[in-house]
Amino acid sequence: MKIIDVILSKSYTGFYFDDQNAIKAGAEVDGFIYVGAPKIKGFSKIRVPGEAVSIQLVLENGLVATGDCAAVQYSGTDGRDPLFLASDFIPFIEKYIKPLLIGEEIDGFRRLAEKYDNLTFEGKRLHTAISYGVTQALLKAASLVKGLTMAEVVRQEYGINDKDYQPVAVFAQSGDERYSNADKMILKEVDVLPHALINNVNKLGEKGERLLEYIRYLRNRILKIRAREDYEPIFHIDVYGTLGIIFENDIDKIIAYLDELNQAASPFHLRVEGPVDAESREETMILLRDLTATLHKRGIDVEIVADEWCNSLEDIKYFADNKAGDMLQIKTPDLGGVNNTAEAIIYCNERGIGAYCGGTCNETNISAEITTNIAIACKAVQILAKPGMGCDEALMIVRNEMNRVLALIQSRGK
Repeated sequence: MKIIDVILSKSYTGFYFDDQNAIKAGAEVDGFIYVGAPKIKGFSKIRVPGEAVSIQLVLENGLVATGDCAAVQYSGTDGRDPLFLASDFIPFIEKYIKPLLIGEEIDGFRRLAEKYDNLTFEGKRLHTAISYGVTQALLKAASLVKGLTMAEVVRQEYGINDKDYQPVAVFAQSGDERYSNADKMILKEVDVLPHALINNVNKLGEKGERLLEYIRYLRNRILKIRAREDYEPIFHIDVYGTLGIIFENDIDKIIAYLDELNQAASPFHLRVEGPVDAESREETMILLRDLTATLHKRGIDVEIVADEWCNSLEDIKYFADNKAGDMLQIKTPDLGGVNNTAEAIIYCNERGIGAYCGGTCNETNISAEITTNIAIACKAVQILAKPGMGCDEALMIVRNEMNRVLALIQSRGK
């Protein structure tokens, strides 16, 4: 089955692009916007509306496979590709990628995905958002041609012979509405919560007191309003390197603080994402490696989750090999082709590292559904509810896609 046409259009994501450098530097909040000059090239303001590019592959039989080129909220930082605006990249895709796609034989997914993910133009690889969207569309096209779910296609092509398809724990993110959205998560019995978006020192507290207070609140809130006594979600807090800032990357001080957070969270298990960001891959890896090893040695039951500087498939393998974290966020748009997401989850599982099939609030329903299939197929430990920060919408998209896929596979007796 060949591709006979490629249709491009501007799409809108579930959130915004934010200049993380300006935010970390203390940009003033005014309602929903940030006041001040942006610091990252390409940003006209600190917060700008998120955009994506939809790629529709029209097949010979008239069926259409869609993928969305999307980039992360904090584009242009920590080794990531620059801001992705539709007006900048639709002409490029139209000129260089569309002619290559037309006439391609959809005989599977992996071969084509690797081909397009590895394309270079003038010595440069494609923007990760383009690889992300093109390979999504190719995976959907393969599923249409084969008459299988995308999860089944991935298992088939990556040699995962297990026929037992299980749901993946869903991790919801609250954004700045960390109190009202936490209530939503508790009511809907989310597996992992609430993210909390502790992306500057002001939210953390100069000595970490605000986050400690919030953890205590969250614990008490769950015990108060949960419908079932056996509902015990995992606490997962993303601190965007702020622990390293206030404790000056002192491992012993960070561990003492994590121990306080752990006691405050009890009886719930605690994960802390991005405790440090040393402004380079090597230094961040070393800090996370040493932090993780020391926590284990001291018997403190807090899991460390790597995020910053752990962007590409190569990065993920590097962090996994060095055990720089108990879990790695596989931030799906940063990996480019979704074939890399599959490989990253498989690699983490082989190395005994938790595989968190993540992403960003700044994606679309299409990219969320496709990466949900990959998380199921490759047996991720958890998947991010995305896009957006409203909680309900993201949970709906990811949970519903997961339930549809599992029900469809089960109906066929596989």
